[in-house]
Amino acid sequence: MKRIASLLLIGTALAATGCARVRGHQGYIVDQTLVSGIQPGIDNRGSVEKTLGRPTFGGQFDARDWYYVSRETKQLAFSQPKPVSQTVLHVRFDAAGNVVAIDKTGVEKIASISPIKDKTPTLGRHRSFFSEVFGNIGTVGSSTPGAASQDNPESGGGSN
Repeated sequence: MKRIASLLLIGTALAATGCARVRGHQGYIVDQTLVSGIQPGIDNRGSVEKTLGRPTFGGQFDARDWYYVSRETKQLAFSQPKPVSQTVLHVRFDAAGNVVAIDKTGVEKIASISPIKDKTPTLGRHRSFFSEVFGNIGTVGSSTPGAASQDNPESGGGSN
């Protein structure tokens, strides 16, 4: 009886650890004191790099933009991680390398995209697989050029 109770206790403990909430951090660790120390018109690329470190990534279209990205997530068991907080620090430089502006955005910029699995929605007729495979039988090589066909019912009278 004691053995069954101890096995049950161990099994319950193992099952409970699988349902634990996992918190994670990705990217830059934001220190508000260091960020507030960066001043537009005073600091340059070198001082920003010494203060904040290398950026998470540079601007794709303009090398004068630096981005520091930080994200906190939570996850329950085997579910997808969900963002709890996010900070994107955008530092802009002028041509001389001096700080022009510092923008800070948060979790409000996260976009939720839910694509449709295994399908790409398209405009136009919805044809079945067999209609696609066998739809042109009898229409290829028709004797009347420019005449309407099953694939192009609106054709007719066009010049070649």
